[in-house]
Amino acid sequence: MSVARLAYYLPALVVAVGTLVLWEVVVGALSIKAFIFPQPSAIFAALQSNWASPQFPLFASAQATLFEAAGGLLIGTFAGIAVAFVTSRWATTRGLLLPIAVAANAVPIIAFAPLFNNWFGVLAPLSKMMMAAVLVFFPVMANVTRGLTQVDPAALELMRSYAAGEGTILRKVRIPNALPYFFTALKLATTLSLIGAIVGEYFGGASVVLGRVIVQSASALRFDVTWAAILLAATTGIAFYLLTAALERIIIPWHASLRATES
Repeated sequence: MSVARLAYYLPALVVAVGTLVLWEVVVGALSIKAFIFPQPSAIFAALQSNWASPQFPLFASAQATLFEAAGGLLIGTFAGIAVAFVTSRWATTRGLLLPIAVAANAVPIIAFAPLFNNWFGVLAPLSKMMMAAVLVFFPVMANVTRGLTQVDPAALELMRSYAAGEGTILRKVRIPNALPYFFTALKLATTLSLIGAIVGEYFGGASVVLGRVIVQSASALRFDVTWAAILLAATTGIAFYLLTAALERIIIPWHASLRATES
């Protein structure tokens, strides 16, 4: 990593460290009870002591939740892309599918949990994947549809002046135009997939998942473990997001937003 890149992230790192130090001092000085707000030192100690413990196995739980989130991300992304291509190609289909997609997105996510548990099994990872896929589907579908349809008219006119068919226009113009929209949706979807998986785990699932660890540790009044599981989930989501951002830089380094970041 270059010195300029390190300098770019340094203020955020300083703010994060300062926030942790302030949190530690304030909670200790005010003698705030652990069930309200534990100290960061207690959270990190719980994270270390329960990393591979039999009662609250944080590492194994994070792996299982990440598997469910990744599966939901793949299902929701592929479904969103497929619907986006169909709706962008035929206006009649767009008028039928878009209202259904908007209506499905407006339904509270917790309403899907009992349905998916009945359909796919309470203990099955697929039910949690489908919860994540529901959250992922709409932003991917909406953004990819926008990228495929909101193409520069001059580019379309130029391709048609070359007698290019719809397939060629799709490959050469529409898909490249949709890639920045797709990665914007994908970065949002990475965090949404984790949220969907963990919310699904609240309503039943294997004991070795982050959602169940959060519920069980809170019920046992081990709030340091609860916050450690939340911290692990947040860290996993950040890593998921950064991986997607790195993939975006590799696939579309030519995009204007990435060039502006580099400058």
